[in-house]
Amino acid sequence: MKNESTAILLRIFIGESDHYKGKPLYMYIVEMLKAEGIAGATVFRGIAGFGKHSRIHTTSILRLSTDMPILIEVSDLEENIERIRPKLDEVINQGLITEEKVKIVFYGSDKNK
Repeated sequence: MKNESTAILLRIFIGESDHYKGKPLYMYIVEMLKAEGIAGATVFRGIAGFGKHSRIHTTSILRLSTDMPILIEVSDLEENIERIRPKLDEVINQGLITEEKVKIVFYGSDKNK
């Protein structure tokens, strides 16, 4: 069974060393999104990157960084993304969020087959 819909994709760019209430910020955000009933979120750890301050962070042994780039991708219906946006504003002090409309194609099983 295939189901298609329009949704919003958020990409949240933060640093691995960012924390909120004593917890890694990426974990705090994922747990908050789950508690809010958001459809899905995935956390990616970058192997290299730079941001606003133009410092390159890398996993290279010669320039080992403890603050690797973290990307959290979140997708859900527009009204659900709008509902959680103020909560993200509260917990993200430094970072970047991008937003775009996307077409979701969900493949699931048909229980009647």
